[in-house]
Amino acid sequence: MKLNPKQMEKMAKQLGMKMEQIDAEQVIIRLQGGGEIIIDNPQVSRINVMGQDTFQITGDVTEKEEDDSDEEDVEIVVEKAGVSHDEARRVLDETNDIAEAILKLKEEHKHR
Repeated sequence: MKLNPKQMEKMAKQLGMKMEQIDAEQVIIRLQGGGEIIIDNPQVSRINVMGQDTFQITGDVTEKEEDDSDEEDVEIVVEKAGVSHDEARRVLDETNDIAEAILKLKEEHKHR
């Protein structure tokens, strides 16, 4: 049974909980051991009970393990495109291709 978010808010308020919907386009959870849990098209609720915030997230979940070869790819893009680690990671995640990432980053920096 799926509850309407407004109905959930009303029920939570009756129980002394404050609940709000957060308009998010993606949620990324970075894992301590490396890797990420990526949630696209998320529905995010923030629930506050006695000053303690809890988040409830539903959506399309993808788990991505980070391995050494992935880091090597990022370092190649950093070196060849002359960009930061974060920029290289972002575009490499979008393209999944070292050469395409390098070309895209060089093009982006040309227009700055």
